[in-house]
Amino acid sequence: MSETKKSLAELKALVGAESAARTRLTYLFDEGKFTELDAFAGNGCETAGVITAYGYADGEPVYAFSQDVSVKSGALTEAGARKIAKIYDLAAKTGVPVVGIYDSYGADVNDGAAALRAYGELMLWSANLSGVVPQIAVVAGVCSGTAALLAEAADFTVMAEGASLYAAPNAKSNGSAENAAANGTVCAVCADDKAAVEKAKEILLKLPQNNLSPVPIYEYEEPAGANGNDIDSLTKAVFDGGSVLELSEGFGGAAYTALATVNGETVGVAATNKTKDKLTADDCAKLARFVRTCDAFAVPVVTFVDTEGFAGNDETEAAGAVKSMSKLAHAYAEATTAKVAVVTGKAYGSAYIALAGKGANADVAYAMPEAVISALDPVTAVEFMEHEKLAGAEDLTAARNALAAEYAKNEASAVNAAANGLVDGIVEASQLRNAVVDALAMMSGKRISRLPKKHSNIQL
Repeated sequence: MSETKKSLAELKALVGAESAARTRLTYLFDEGKFTELDAFAGNGCETAGVITAYGYADGEPVYAFSQDVSVKSGALTEAGARKIAKIYDLAAKTGVPVVGIYDSYGADVNDGAAALRAYGELMLWSANLSGVVPQIAVVAGVCSGTAALLAEAADFTVMAEGASLYAAPNAKSNGSAENAAANGTVCAVCADDKAAVEKAKEILLKLPQNNLSPVPIYEYEEPAGANGNDIDSLTKAVFDGGSVLELSEGFGGAAYTALATVNGETVGVAATNKTKDKLTADDCAKLARFVRTCDAFAVPVVTFVDTEGFAGNDETEAAGAVKSMSKLAHAYAEATTAKVAVVTGKAYGSAYIALAGKGANADVAYAMPEAVISALDPVTAVEFMEHEKLAGAEDLTAARNALAAEYAKNEASAVNAAANGLVDGIVEASQLRNAVVDALAMMSGKRISRLPKKHSNIQL
């Protein structure tokens, strides 16, 4: 009897011991308080290597797990996998988000068969929950192999500097945070594990609790306002003050994605021409993934369009440019959430159709007065249509540019686009916020049904 009591006391001491895994959970939950689940689960006096818990983040319920690298290097054991699976099961039953904090050198090599079963079960749970409740992954230490696949399966993945995320070791990148940000594997890189968990919490609080819940509503400040049609000016002028949270900043040079609020309600923000005119495969992937995530949780999407279209060079063709374009167009066309588009500059050809076209994308589309909406780049258009005039020109470049400017002003103007039903109206910069607010309010009750099917077959 005394030996049993002693073993229990030892186990309580182990469970209550301070660890990085436990501390990281305090960063997530209000006042650092949470209720631990299956605290004694493990083998004998050895804990399972993962802490599972539930609590509240800004008053909203959240489930979470945090791998404990101090126990067998955080190796995933069958007992640990059962604990995480229980979190997923509870999340499915209650419609509550899940935050996973990863810090492990891999599976328990002492029982490879059990590890394979464990990871397989967790991948299935994560896939089944995808689009049902938000899943946020925080890479706080090493996250490799199948664990990396599980982390990347989350809706958003945040990484701490100095952490490692890789499917297989690579001497060149070593799974660095810098590399993960550059290739779009993570949506944010933070200075340390505390900042990473807090960033995950910030993202989580912008999202609904589940796919049946309304978007969260917060108190808000009026926007600061700014002149110009660059993305920084637009977000400051349209969205609530201090509400814009940019995501995947280091991935895709022409694309911009963010979560923000309008009149206190969450919206997704997508834009083009952040640093360059034309979209690449990375830009298409970034925008498509973001739109699909917003659509899964019925978060409205506001898109600012200013692009000459898709880049057409050897590099983009080698990367499968047509597939990338199709993926982006498909993501917008399939999305049933409310979609508002504003053409702030250029919108040519297939880029207009994919991003702002009322046939495939926008429920409501506006253009700013200086917008140019054309089936072709105006330069290309005049080369076809004004060939005879150009043939006799002394200065071909000057003549072509002059004709292109005239074409843009007369044939591809915002007024002409509105007259032909390509946009619903022309909005001055000073009225843009009001136009977006009104459009979102009008679309708040949007309901749409698709043809019965398991899922669409998007290009990946």
